[in-house]
Amino acid sequence: MQITKDAETRTPRGMSRSGMVLFSYGFRPFFLAAALWAIVSIGLWAAFLNYGVAVAGDYGTLYWHAHEMLFGFAPAVLAGFLLTAIPNWTGRLPIAGPPLVGLFAVWSIGRIAMLTSSGVWVTAAVFVDSLFLPLMLVLSGREVIAGRKWKDLKVVGGLAVLSFANVFFHFEVLAGGSPELGMRLGLGAYVLLVTIVGGRILPSFTRNWINQRGRTDFPVPYSGFDAATIIVGAVSLAAWAISPGSIATGLSAAAAAAMNGIRLIRWRGWTTWPEPILFVLHAAYGFIPLGFAAVAFGSIGLSQVAVLHVFAIGAMSMMMLAVMTRASRGHTGRKLKSSPMTNASYVVLAVVALLRPAAELVPAFTMQVLTLSALGWSVAFGLFALEHAPFLCRDRKPLAARRP
Repeated sequence: MQITKDAETRTPRGMSRSGMVLFSYGFRPFFLAAALWAIVSIGLWAAFLNYGVAVAGDYGTLYWHAHEMLFGFAPAVLAGFLLTAIPNWTGRLPIAGPPLVGLFAVWSIGRIAMLTSSGVWVTAAVFVDSLFLPLMLVLSGREVIAGRKWKDLKVVGGLAVLSFANVFFHFEVLAGGSPELGMRLGLGAYVLLVTIVGGRILPSFTRNWINQRGRTDFPVPYSGFDAATIIVGAVSLAAWAISPGSIATGLSAAAAAAMNGIRLIRWRGWTTWPEPILFVLHAAYGFIPLGFAAVAFGSIGLSQVAVLHVFAIGAMSMMMLAVMTRASRGHTGRKLKSSPMTNASYVVLAVVALLRPAAELVPAFTMQVLTLSALGWSVAFGLFALEHAPFLCRDRKPLAARRP
C-alpha cells in the first residue's frame, strides 16, 4: 500500500512538534495552573483564618474562598479534561497554540480580577470572571455538535448549569445575600458530571486492566440501572440545591446514596487496589454515595457546610486529582503507573476529604481542623505540581514508530 506524502507528514492529534510545549494541549496549562492556584488560594484562605489577612476587598474573603474553589480552581481542571477528552470523543483536532493561550488568559485574568475586587471594580471583576465558563460551553458545544457525538451533550449541559451557577453566585453576593443556592447548584453540577463521566471511564479502565491480567471478573456493563442512578442523583442534587432541609430531599438523597453505592460495587473497583492510579478513581467515586448520605443527614440537622465539603473535597477534588495525574502521564507518553509521590498525594487528599467535614462537628477544635485541612490540601496539590510540572512544561509525547 502506497503512503501519500500528506499521510506521511501528518502530525497526530495533540502532538504538535512546534510552539511552546505548555500550550500544545489543553491539559498542560490548565492542570498545572489549577494545582498552583489550589495552593495559592487555600494559602490566602488560611492566612485569613489565622491572621485576619483579608483578600478580595469588598467581595468578601469568605465568599471569595467558596467561589475560587468552585468557579476558579475546579473549572481549570474541567477545562483541561474536556479540551483533552472531547477531541478523543469526536475525532476532531484539539484547541492548541494561540487559541489555547487566549482561553487560558481569560481564566487567568478572572482569577486576578476576583482577587483584587474592591469598590467599583467588583462589578467589573464579576463580569470578567463570568466569561470563562460560557466560553468553554460554546467551544465544547461546537466540537460535540460538529463531531455529531450527541450523547456527549450531557457534559455540555453540565457546563451550562455551571455557567448559570457562577453568575447566580455573583448575583447573590452583589445583592448582599448569601450565595448558598449558587454554591449548591454549582457543586451539584460537578457531582453530576462525575456520575456521568465517571460511569464512562471507570468501568472501561477497570475492564482493560483486568483483561490485561487474563481475568474475566469484569465490571457490569452500562445498563438501565446506571441511567436510573444518574437520573435519581440529578433529582436529588436539584432538590438539595433548592431545599436542603426538606424531607423529600433527604429521601431522594438516601435513594441516590444506595444506588450509587451499588453502582460502585458493580464496577469491582476493589480488585484494582494493586494499581493505585486506577484504584484512586474508585476511591474518589466512593465519596459520591458518602456525599448523598451526608445530604440525607443534612435534611435532619447535619451541618450543610460539612455536607458541602464531603462533595467538594472527596467527590470533586479527589476525582480531579486522580484524573489530572492519569491524563498528565498518559498524554505525555509515560506509563500509567503512579509514583510514591503521587500515591502520597492521593492519601493526603483522602485524609483531608474525611477531616475537613469534621470541623463543624467539633467546635472546640474547628480552627485546628481547618488549618490541618488547608495544609493537607496544599501538600496534595503541591506534590502534583512538583512531580508533573517538568513534563507538562517541557516534554512532548514521543511519536510512535511508523508502520511500513
